[in-house]
Amino acid sequence: TFTEKTINKIKNNLLILSIKIMQVTPYNSDQSKKTQVEDMFDNIAPKYDLLNHVLSMKIDVLWRNTLVKWMNKDAPKLVLDVATGTGDLAITVQKGTGAQVVGLDLSQQMLNVGIDKISKINLSDKIEMIKGDAENLSFEDNKFDAVSVAFGVRNFENLEKGLVELRRVVKENASVYILEFSKVEGFLAPFYMFYFKNILPQIGKLVSKDNRAYTYLPDSVNAFPYGEKMKNILENVGFKKVEYKKLSLGIATIYKATK
Repeated sequence: TFTEKTINKIKNNLLILSIKIMQVTPYNSDQSKKTQVEDMFDNIAPKYDLLNHVLSMKIDVLWRNTLVKWMNKDAPKLVLDVATGTGDLAITVQKGTGAQVVGLDLSQQMLNVGIDKISKINLSDKIEMIKGDAENLSFEDNKFDAVSVAFGVRNFENLEKGLVELRRVVKENASVYILEFSKVEGFLAPFYMFYFKNILPQIGKLVSKDNRAYTYLPDSVNAFPYGEKMKNILENVGFKKVEYKKLSLGIATIYKATK
């Protein structure tokens, strides 16, 4: 007979397998998801900040602040911000915690925007921006006091591999903080999904000139696990404690996964 532990492990493995099978890519081409994601963000980098704030009505600022308030309880001195993009979360982390921050991203064009932004607010000595792959981090084990990712794990080519890497580089008993889109529940769900799947992509296409980037966003969110499913995946890759907070009726969720 199967033990409950064995059954749960089988369920988790099947969930991870289903994620790999349902993998959504930006351009549906023969290139790897990683290459497509890099190309997509290179393409939209000049308009990314404008679109991000307009399409979210700046509620994304509140979400990042909530993550940093949670992180600040750990009093981190060195933080890695993965999928840092143009550096919005890296800047919020630095200002909110006083930590040294390393921002890492696949897209050099996004990093270039971030480097310029960080220079203008005189934080270049506090925030280092580097090009790198979240699934193959160049850092040694147990290096960082905290790791953050905002809207990035959804774009990992191999979710499990990326999460294992985040766990590897954070110190024992320290935490990885993940901010990611989830799904609105309740009576507002159909209204939000209509905006998310129909209006948002049209605005994105018009401003960014990339016909696929903002269609990929709702497609990837729809296919990605959230809530208890995401918690189970984080526990399955070795985190000993996972907590999460739903934000704005479930539009986004913050996960705190402790090593």
